[in-house]
Amino acid sequence: MPDNQQKQERKPRIKPIVEAADSLSLGISMVVAVLLGVGIGWLLKRWTDIGWLFWVGVFIGIAAALLNIYKAYSKQYKVFEKLAKEERYAIKKQLEDDDDEDYGEKSY
Repeated sequence: MPDNQQKQERKPRIKPIVEAADSLSLGISMVVAVLLGVGIGWLLKRWTDIGWLFWVGVFIGIAAALLNIYKAYSKQYKVFEKLAKEERYAIKKQLEDDDDEDYGEKSY
């Protein structure tokens, strides 16, 4: 039983580190996606001697980078939606008592 407790205690400590690394890796994954696309395009151009295939590879790399951005955005949006539903983060209605506030001209 002590082993199970130790494993459960470790998970909360490691999880934030993994989530932070995942967030930091977005920039790296974008660069890698574009570089892989350029590499694929270069190989296609070299193997076939068709010049425009290089640009097809570049486009594939850029599309992969944009897909990575969309996936990261979707993941964060779900997290924020979950937080918005929590009681302590909910936006409370403003009091309708406007009598306390003076919107008139201020005298100094």
